[in-house]
Parts: sequence; C-alpha cells; structure tokens
Amino acid sequence: MEEGMQLIDENGNFNVDGLQDFVTATEFAQSGLSYAIVAIIGSQSSGKSTLLNQTFHTKFKEMDAYNGRSQTTKGIWIAKCSDIDPFTIVMDFEGTDSNQRGEDDAAFERQSTLFALEIADVVLINMWCKDIGLEHAASRPLLKTVFQVIKRSFKQPKKTLLFVIRDHTKTPLERLKKFIFEDIEKIWDAVPEPETTTLYEFFKVEITALPSYEFQEVEFKEQVAQLRQQFVHSTCPGGLVGDRKKVKSASFSIYAEDIWKTIKENKDLDLPSIKVMVATFRCEAIAEEKLKCFTSNKSWLAIKEDVQAGPVPRFGEDVTSILETCLSEYDIEVGHFDQEVQNAKRQQLLSNVLMVVHDAYDTMLMHLYSNTVKSFKTSLQQSLNEGREYVASIHLCSQSCLREFDEGCEDAAIQQSGWNANKFRKRLICNMLSEMMAKYEKQITHASANTLESLLESSERNTWAIVRDVFECNTEKAISEFSDAAASFDLRSSEINTKIQHLREYARNLLEMKAREEADAGRVLKRMMDRSKQVLYNYEISMSWYKSETNLDEIERKALSKSLRILSIMAAIRYDEMPDQIENVLYSSLMDRIVLNPSLQKTPMEAVLDPLALDTWEEVSQNSTTLLKPEDCESLWMTFIEEIKPMVTYVKSRQDARRKTQSYVAVGTGAAVGVAAAAAAVVAGPAVVANLGIAVIMRAMRR
Repeated sequence: MEEGMQLIDENGNFNVDGLQDFVTATEFAQSGLSYAIVAIIGSQSSGKSTLLNQTFHTKFKEMDAYNGRSQTTKGIWIAKCSDIDPFTIVMDFEGTDSNQRGEDDAAFERQSTLFALEIADVVLINMWCKDIGLEHAASRPLLKTVFQVIKRSFKQPKKTLLFVIRDHTKTPLERLKKFIFEDIEKIWDAVPEPETTTLYEFFKVEITALPSYEFQEVEFKEQVAQLRQQFVHSTCPGGLVGDRKKVKSASFSIYAEDIWKTIKENKDLDLPSIKVMVATFRCEAIAEEKLKCFTSNKSWLAIKEDVQAGPVPRFGEDVTSILETCLSEYDIEVGHFDQEVQNAKRQQLLSNVLMVVHDAYDTMLMHLYSNTVKSFKTSLQQSLNEGREYVASIHLCSQSCLREFDEGCEDAAIQQSGWNANKFRKRLICNMLSEMMAKYEKQITHASANTLESLLESSERNTWAIVRDVFECNTEKAISEFSDAAASFDLRSSEINTKIQHLREYARNLLEMKAREEADAGRVLKRMMDRSKQVLYNYEISMSWYKSETNLDEIERKALSKSLRILSIMAAIRYDEMPDQIENVLYSSLMDRIVLNPSLQKTPMEAVLDPLALDTWEEVSQNSTTLLKPEDCESLWMTFIEEIKPMVTYVKSRQDARRKTQSYVAVGTGAAVGVAAAAAAVVAGPAVVANLGIAVIMRAMRR
C-alpha cells in the first residue's frame, strides 16, 4: 500500500471499489480514532511526491528531471505511511497551474484543493521560495476560493495548514513567515462575511523551510527527518492533529465519496451537513446492530420468557443492566461522530429497545396488579371473619396491599424508561373502590327493596313520603360509611363525590326499578281486586250486614275508592313532597266519569275534555317519574270494573236473599217449631253466611 492507489482519476471519477479494497488491506477501520490524514497541494513539478516519499516513506511516482518538467501525478493518489504512529494516510494531489490542463481545466484544481482541505487533518502547501509574493503562485487563488466557502459555512472544524517552503534561500525564515502570515490574513479578510471571525478560528498555521533537494540533498534529508517527527504521535494533545474529532475510519470511504460528489456538483460545500450525513449513516447502523444484540441477548430472552409465567424478582434491575450495557457499547462506538447526531440516534436506539421491553414490563405490572387484587380480597374477608368492622378492615387491608404493590413496582422499574406504574395503581384502587361500591350497593338493596315492596303493597296516601324517608336514610348511611372507607385511598374530593353521586343514582335507579316491577299491570290489577274483596268481606262479616244499617251501594263505592287509590299511588314515583292531582283526576274521571276543563268553560260549545286521553300527567313535579300513563290507568280501571262486577252482583244477590229470609221468618204463625227454626237460623246465620262469602271471594280471586 506504500505505492498508493489512485483515488480520483484525472477526469474526476471516484474509485469506490479501489478505496474499499485499500481500507480493507490497510486495516484502516481497526485504527479507531488513532489515525491522521495528510494531504499535499501545490504547483506542478514542485516536488510534492518527492517530499511525501522522503517524509512518509511512501513510493509515489516521482518526476524524472532528465525527461523534462511535466505532469507526473494525475488526479489524486492515496497511500499508507510506514513506521509512523498513529496510523497515517497521505494523499498526493495533482499539481496546480499545469500546462497539460490549461486554463479551461482550472475547475479541477479548485475542486481537488477543496477536497484536500475537507478530507485531511493536515494540508501541506508546497511552494517555491522564489514564488512567495507572487499573485498566482503558492495556491494563492485557490486559498482565496476555499476561504470564501469555509468562512460562509462558519462550521468548518479546525485544520492545520503546514506551509513548506522549498529551496530556501538566504532570506531569513522568520521574515518569510511574517510575509506568509500577512498574505493569508489578507486573503481571509478580503472575504466579506462574517467579519467577526478570524482565520485562526478555523486553521492552525505552521511554516517550515527545506533546502534544495537537488543541490543540498544531505541537508534536505536532515530537515525532512525533523519534519517527519512532527507527524509522530500527531493525534496527541499538542500534536499537529491534536484533540480533533473526526469520523470513524470505517466510514472514510463513504465520507470521501460524498465530499467529492458534492464538490463535483458545483454546490456550495456545506461540509457540516455531509459530516452529519455520514454520522447519521454510521450511528444508525451501529444503533441497529445494538438493537439486534439486545433482542438476542440470552439474559433478556430468559427474563422475557419467565415474566409470562409470573412476577420476576429483580426484573427492573436486570433489564436496566442489560439496557445500560447496550447503550454503553453504542456510546463507545459512536463517540467520534457528530454529537447531535449520536445523541439523536442514541435516543432512537433507547426508544426502540424500550418498545421491545414494554410488553414484558406491562406483563410484570399486570402480575403485580392481579396478585394484589387477590391479596386484597383475601385479607379483607379474613379481617371481616375476625370480627373487624368493614371500614376498619378496608383501612387495614388497602394500605397493606398498596404498600406491597408499590414495592413490587419499584423493583420492576427500568431506570432508562421513565415509566411509572400510575396506570396500574389507579386501576388497582379503582378495583378496590369497585369492591366497596358493590358492598354498599348490596347494602342499599337489602335495606330498601323489601321495604319498598311492602309499602307499595299498602298504597296509602303517605306511601311515597315513607318510601322517600326509607331510601334516603339507607342511602345516606351507606354514603357515610363509604366516605370513611374511601379515606384510605387519598383520593381527590371530586373522585369521592363522583362515587357518592353514583351511590345516590344507584339508589334512585333501584327505587325506579322496583317501582316499575310493582307497577306491572297484572300486579296492580291483583292488588286492586284484593283491596275491593277485603272491603266487601269486612262488610259481610260485620254487624251491618245483618242489621241492614249500611247501603250496599256505599260499600261498593268505598271498595272502588280504595282500589282507585292504589291506582293513583302506582301512577307515578314522587321523589319530592310536591302535591299533585293524580288521585283527584282519576276519581273525577273514573268514579264520576267526566270533568270539565276550566280553560274551555267559556267556549260556545262548553266542550268537555277527558284528561285520561293524555300521555302525561298534568301538574306533576318534574322530579316525578310516570309509571302508568293516564290512558294506562283508564284501561286498567275498565278491566278492574269488569273483573269486580260478578263479585259485587253476587254479594247483592246474597243480601237480597237474606232480607227475604228475614221477612218470611217475621210473618210466621209463631209456632214453636217455626220460632225455634227461625231462632236457629238467626243464631246459625252469621257463621254460615260468613263461610259462604269467603268461599265465593276465594273463587273470584282464583280467576
């Protein structure tokens, strides 16, 4: 590799395959950060190749002076230095201002010089001592062009410019140095923007001089040996390369190709963006490699498998350690790339690894959640069995289980993730609250449901007032106990209020559900029939039956009135104490058949409106809930009347028969037998009549 290979030919074609072979053969990639790249530019036939060969022990082709001064190096060549630490690559560039290319091909000179200043850490500017001060010598025009591009980008990393003065004459070196510094500073300052930057922010400038190789060969080689020593340990602090950051050698081929492509396309040389591109390419590749390493890590795969079966001890610690190793390896391999790019790709790697881990983490927390739920239910039941009150048991068991859950979540935490178990903790508390809510809902149900059924069965005028009191008392008792128990969970007042509101809604829904069950047409009809039968039965066994003190029509009306009250009670749920006219409307419409509508009394036709033809009850509180619409009540009433008729008719016929019997007895002859029989009938009458009446009523009910 000391002979070198052509990197870019005279036509500007980049040797991609050749460079890849060169990188492989020289083991360039194994050098890591410990490497340096040196380039040389200068006019044609100025001895560039000779200087490189003498300094770095390379074997670039040199000009044969006996054949005349002509172009020797065409394009750009690259070779590996011998016996220099660190690993050093030198690049020999085609000379500028060549007669072979002429003025029309000056673009290649500009392009190659830009390439040298970007790709190399140290750029040797080879110049004849006699050319110092000349406008078109010593690459002066090219430096002006390069400075314009670099100054505009304002991001170029610091380079070392080493001016090598060839064939040094008697002019003192210090004077030559002063002149060169002044000259390059003038070139820099001539570039307009930005004026605040200085040349030395971008370049470290060194100047050395060599005697004539042709006439002072011994002295030349002695000076070259001293120059060579400057490249030994050049990457160490204070060396020519110093502490510079550079792309990894493994990316050199990609980097060099992209730089040349950008220059060839005559674009402004946005060098930082190219470095970012190379850094992006390599960091992504390294990140992908580390992701694959993580997903195939045996320790991780074992944890992933074990967590499916149940909680894994030290889950978070072990996963954190594996993940930290993955990230550390990434950091080591990308440490020399652009900082922003490596940070961005590190974050992306972390995100991708965490995506792999997330399911296992969630599974781990799900195990903790499920186990804690079981533990809570078990410990709560055990505490109740031991005789503790429910609220005290909730306090004891919830705190113990939440503490156990938090400890498990802390053990499962992955440091790099920033994840927390809040979602599962809230779900756990919600489960505990649901357990409590179910208990208090059951308590409200047991305390109220049977009471409601019996109250509606009685259907008295104060039924709904009593129902309200019972439900409110039972509900508030449950709410009070729930509030005491909920204090264990350190909930916001809004969350507790939501649960309390749920209990109130549950109680109200329970009341409505049970009321609708009791308002079933069949049940209401049966209750009305039972009420009427009871009134008639009470009349039959009373003394009024025998003394004829009460008109049967009045008894019938009383039975109908009591049955109608049941209908009015079951027509709507009264959630408040607001009065309504349901009973009056039903009484006047069904008992008296019609009622005049006051709003129509002044109409010419004195129209009559049936209030039972409506779908809703008028003048009923908005807090009331209709169970039976007016038309439903009317239909039920008509069915009831048809059902009750046979029983009323039978009672009337029996009363008529009793009166006739009493009349026959009264007009008898007064014979002893007749008197005795009449007396026996009078004595035996009540029991016989009573038993017969009961039998009739029971047959009617079975219908």
